[in-house]
Amino acid sequence: MKLHVHQKLVRLLIVCGVLHLSAAHAQQPVKTVKSNALSAPAYLEIPLGNIRPEGWLRHQLQIMRDGTTGHLDEVYAKVKNDNGWLGGRGDGWEETPYWLDGALPLAYLLDDQALKTKVRKYVDWVIAHQRPSGYFGPLTKAEREKGVAITAANCAEGEDWWPKMVMLKVLQQYYMATGDARVITFMTRFFNYQYKALQQCPIGKWTEWATSRGTDNAMIAQWLYGITGDPALLRLAAMIEDQSFPWSHWLGNRDWVIHAAAYQDDRDWMHRHGVNVGMALKDPAIQYQRTKDEKYLQYLETGFNDLMTLHGLPFGMFSADEDLHGNDPVQGTELCAIVESMFSLEQIIGITGDIQYMDALEKMTFNALPTQTTDDYNNKQYFQIANQVQVTRGVFNFSLPFNREMNNVFGMRSGYTCCLANMHQGWTKFASHLWYATPAKGLAALAYSPCSVTAKVGAAGTLVTIREITNYPFEDSVRFELSATKATAFSLQLRIPSWCEEAVIWLNGQRLRTEKGGQVITVNRTWQNGDRLTLQLPMEVKVSTWGRNSRAVERGPLVYALKLQERWEQGTDEKEGPYFSVYPKGDWNYGLLQAQVKDPAQLTVKQVKPVTDDFVWNIAHAPIEIVADAKKIPGWRLYNDVAPTPVTEREGVYKGKVNDEVEQITLIPYGCTKVRVVAFPVVK
Repeated sequence: MKLHVHQKLVRLLIVCGVLHLSAAHAQQPVKTVKSNALSAPAYLEIPLGNIRPEGWLRHQLQIMRDGTTGHLDEVYAKVKNDNGWLGGRGDGWEETPYWLDGALPLAYLLDDQALKTKVRKYVDWVIAHQRPSGYFGPLTKAEREKGVAITAANCAEGEDWWPKMVMLKVLQQYYMATGDARVITFMTRFFNYQYKALQQCPIGKWTEWATSRGTDNAMIAQWLYGITGDPALLRLAAMIEDQSFPWSHWLGNRDWVIHAAAYQDDRDWMHRHGVNVGMALKDPAIQYQRTKDEKYLQYLETGFNDLMTLHGLPFGMFSADEDLHGNDPVQGTELCAIVESMFSLEQIIGITGDIQYMDALEKMTFNALPTQTTDDYNNKQYFQIANQVQVTRGVFNFSLPFNREMNNVFGMRSGYTCCLANMHQGWTKFASHLWYATPAKGLAALAYSPCSVTAKVGAAGTLVTIREITNYPFEDSVRFELSATKATAFSLQLRIPSWCEEAVIWLNGQRLRTEKGGQVITVNRTWQNGDRLTLQLPMEVKVSTWGRNSRAVERGPLVYALKLQERWEQGTDEKEGPYFSVYPKGDWNYGLLQAQVKDPAQLTVKQVKPVTDDFVWNIAHAPIEIVADAKKIPGWRLYNDVAPTPVTEREGVYKGKVNDEVEQITLIPYGCTKVRVVAFPVVK
């Protein structure tokens, strides 16, 4: 593989030869490869650091910087001690790359020099210690003990492909932030080595994790092809896919997801492991990108819809405890599965431009993600439960119970520590994918949160900055304020979510137009410095149906759960360290009245407090409440420490004993809760 790239590389975005430069590095032209070998992307990623989080989102990232994301290497012995990715004998597998996969983008999103310095030392070590053959990673046993030089001919002396796939993602992001030309040279040399080595040391030689997750490897090879144009990279990507699990085929052909729903034994469990599935969601899109075969887009749609139908839960995610485990609201979901599914959706959006995945990303982010970590981002739950009326030690009805019963509590090291290392990519990559560039040199806002974006747009490459001023997802207004060095014509694309019946667009205080939901619209004009565009997305209260005939209350991208005051208790496990249990203060065994389920407009929405720049996803900061009428179900009690959903008839009404008294209950955003009911039975 030859390197066909100008050596004075700058911060940029290159996908299939299309680029957008940041303000700081816009002066130098870059030669890029123009090729039609890959399918034309719907949207292009914007260089890391050109999107700046603001408001509540910036505060969330600051919490992470001050907590484990910024300091995992100081507080977690496995990463801290003699790290293999810095030349030591310690962690040389996935956890250090996992951590960097979130910590590195955080450093550039916040422009935090101390964190940049911290993560840069790992990047520098990895690049500086690439072997002459192109192999990279921690020093292997053979290298240490025998002085072996690893080459493609003796690739068996190397180690697992899987953690290298994660480190390649780290290096890609570093390049997107800095334009450091060493990354292109490094990847070119490694992929040359891998192309030769895979013929003797296939992707699954060391672990089935690599066989499960080869798509991440192929994705980076195809990204590099967009820069160098070396056709061997596409052959490599195809070889990796051929040696990996056939996820696209499984997603598009329903036997796989049906079997995953039916069986929970130890046969083929890697095929239904929730984190593997979350990573695999992007496989059809990556295959489509390389082959241009539209069957892969159908595989993606079929697989995603089947997955969410058979295993979907009200908070926008599928069960994964650790395996796919059906749609009962007392099943669990692993934190790693959430952040990997989010990243897959972000890649799918760029390749396909399909709005259903944009809607899915927001729902997953604003509901599933925030509830599974503590306010300080120092403790996490390995598995969360939708109807989680208490957080305690126990076995529960999970497919992976653990003997120490620590998979549901909040702790730094509770459950497996893969999530402690991997959780950091969730918020950071969401923040870096709020905006995309368009092939026509415009901009697209496809997920909403307070932020700003800087890019060159239009035929003349005019530098613009757009501030996105909003308290979304808690409010229905998103305001865009444009700063430009001169008037410039470009297209601005805006997503109108599928849950929105009709959006209203305002330009400089004047009503511009209305648009139906479920589409991405385009506003074409010559934009002036100081232009203001406002997107109004009316949020109606709706009721959705979930497993065991339960109902959930939704408004906009948010799902609402029963507000329960919390009692926290701290404990210590001999092996997994300190942890927290959480118990409710008050009753939780309520059913929603059928009349309000049929007519959600009867539910009362109240703004109870403003969303400030110090917002935290917890009860104290919950800005919106929905008041509903309910009746208590006295027979709905804990069983094996969970709250199995009461059985209902076809009509969806619980027929057991129900109290006569109608009570008003308060619902708050699911992401602000730790104990809750979100999937309610219905009563008369």
